Amino acid sequence: MPPPARTAPLLTASVADGASAERFGAFETLLDYLPAADVERIRAAYRFADQAHRGQLRHGGDPYITHPLAVASLCADWKLDPPALMAALLHDVMEDCGVAKAQIAERFGAPVAELVDGLTKLDKLQFHTREEGQAESFRKMLLAMARDVRVILVKLADRTHNMRTMGDMPRHKWRRIASETREVYAPIAHRLGFNRVYNELQDLAFRYLQPWRYAVLEKAAGKARGRRRELIDTVQQAVQNALRQGELAARVVGQDKTLYAIYHAMEDGRRSFAQVNDVYNLRVILPSAIQCYTALGLLHQLYKPVPGRFRDHIAIPKVNGYQSLHTTVVGPASLALELQIRTDLMDMVAESGVTAHWLYQVGRGKDGAPSHASMTAPIAELGTRWLQSLLDIQDETQDSTEFWDNVKVDLFPDAIYVFTPKGRVLALPQGATPVDFAYAIHSDIGDHAVAAKVNGEQAPMRAELANGDVVEIITAPISTPNPAWLGFVRTGRARSKIRHHLKNLQQDQSRELGERLLAQALRAEGLHQPPDKQPEQTPVWDQLARFTGSPSREDMLASIGLGKCSASAVAKHMVSLLAAQGIKPDALLLTRERYTAHEHLSQGAVLLDGAQNVSIGYAGCCLPVPGDAVVGYLGRGDGLIVHTEDCAVARRLRQKDAERFVTVAWADEPARAFETGVIVTLANETGALARVTMALARLGVSIAHLSMPDAGTLSALDLRIVIRVKDRAQLETVLRALRHTPSVSRAERAQPAERN
Repeated sequence: MPPPARTAPLLTASVADGASAERFGAFETLLDYLPAADVERIRAAYRFADQAHRGQLRHGGDPYITHPLAVASLCADWKLDPPALMAALLHDVMEDCGVAKAQIAERFGAPVAELVDGLTKLDKLQFHTREEGQAESFRKMLLAMARDVRVILVKLADRTHNMRTMGDMPRHKWRRIASETREVYAPIAHRLGFNRVYNELQDLAFRYLQPWRYAVLEKAAGKARGRRRELIDTVQQAVQNALRQGELAARVVGQDKTLYAIYHAMEDGRRSFAQVNDVYNLRVILPSAIQCYTALGLLHQLYKPVPGRFRDHIAIPKVNGYQSLHTTVVGPASLALELQIRTDLMDMVAESGVTAHWLYQVGRGKDGAPSHASMTAPIAELGTRWLQSLLDIQDETQDSTEFWDNVKVDLFPDAIYVFTPKGRVLALPQGATPVDFAYAIHSDIGDHAVAAKVNGEQAPMRAELANGDVVEIITAPISTPNPAWLGFVRTGRARSKIRHHLKNLQQDQSRELGERLLAQALRAEGLHQPPDKQPEQTPVWDQLARFTGSPSREDMLASIGLGKCSASAVAKHMVSLLAAQGIKPDALLLTRERYTAHEHLSQGAVLLDGAQNVSIGYAGCCLPVPGDAVVGYLGRGDGLIVHTEDCAVARRLRQKDAERFVTVAWADEPARAFETGVIVTLANETGALARVTMALARLGVSIAHLSMPDAGTLSALDLRIVIRVKDRAQLETVLRALRHTPSVSRAERAQPAERN
């Protein structure tokens, strides 16, 4: 919420006190569902907040305490419990008044203090950017919400009142606050099933983000409702009569669509207001789910349904627990009307989401009412999976911005419903893939997924799933997450799990490379190997870690492997530390290493076997293959990049950063094929390209990429091909075969300068 305005005209103490007392009296009338002792605790919280905010004014000139009172009134309307109401009254005293958390805990108890702390922004912390501070603030709020949902309920009440009164705020703040409301708070309300707040926040955000369009649409919708009110009343009465004749005791309620919902329908379908004719809906509320289906049949006999506009959210609830039958029918005068058919409990959950738990506790009757457990079972499930996923993402994501990016993915309201082979229903965002499905089942399934079947047929892991798909995931114990998955997964859970695995993999591989680079650097300083991690050598490793600014030996080695710190500098410092213990360099090794390093034959060279390793890469500018003379460049944070010796890029880097080059050598048996480029000049005639590709196929060589110029009227063309070969010897065999291919006049390996 914005900081309190202190520039408005000061009110006299008596006027301010009178206004506050009057508002508190109105608030107290909402507390009739609480025992007297709880009401007295809430009064004490009000007095404390009133004193803390004394002298502060809102932008509209009202005493600042009117804002906490309005927030608490919303929470009381939702029938929240006393700790939540006390937190609502106190939610700004830590941020704006300097009250300590311990002071709140002492006066009102630890639960209230925890709620207030979860609601407090982190304005006092220093961040590099406003976005970073906002991300950290949301992270704190969402994690507090995951542990106690009352945090977000109070926050939603706070944001709702701020949006209701935003007209009093400076116009330059409207866009930022309204955008944040539409992109963050409204989707959170939707995920928690709190449709009443969701709709209001969307409309208010629309009003301040696009005020001209809001005003025009409000005027047009008002006129349309006035013209069609009599027609709507006639339809409502006809629906009521049809249900009564079917012996169904139903309550029928008319409702206009929100302005933002109408605008979204216009924008989404590129339609004018006149073309959006389903701007009304009728809600039909019945005692039981069976009667809902009976009512659906009766109403489809009364009015013709629109094909493709029926949704059964009773059998398959939405991700936020929402249940209802939706159908659109064509009424008199071609009026399109959406019907929502549900039970009383479903209606309570649909409007109030997680707050339905407190509403039901307060409003349930004693005579003949179903048990509390059976009535609140669907309510208890509301948002729990998503809230738990916040904790899972937190465990695997230390960066606040990354955490927030992952959470935002899951805030989109649209969803699809897919099935496991055993009939379990999973809700996923639109565009979700089998990888998202696998991680939604269990992280182990996702980590070891190798293939997927959709509706019994093999499907790629990046295929987009559709409503009703039956998905089966095939796993293998040795399989690990593929980095390419990050390019298409949609759920925050899948994204955070994959990133977590890759970070751990990078840490392990970077540490291993760092050990090899440090060993190489130590040999150049005359030490055969690093000292063992024995208790007597622990001080040496600890001093080295401090020297590099790393928290531990393992982190230091990973930093060396990633190029964040120099292996040579660490080796020199280690030699000096060991010299203090009486361990001297070997003069013979020192001489031999300096000689062989010049000849690139050092025994400490990093071996390149081509195995999957995120800390060793092969330069795209020169595409080295086994057999090439190569050098290794330790990029800053990029790990080890391998270049050919004659690569122009490597030569430029050596002129600037010679100390970051390390000795590398090819392993005897590389684990895979390597990409390299060739240029083939061939005649511009029919079948020439086919003859080249067939020649490569006969040699068992695969093509990674192929490009050629527009043929036009040219007599000869230069074909550029990236192929995969085992080593330089196989490359020479390929080039000889291509030179003997009909239509080919030249076949050469592309030089590094030609690949830049």
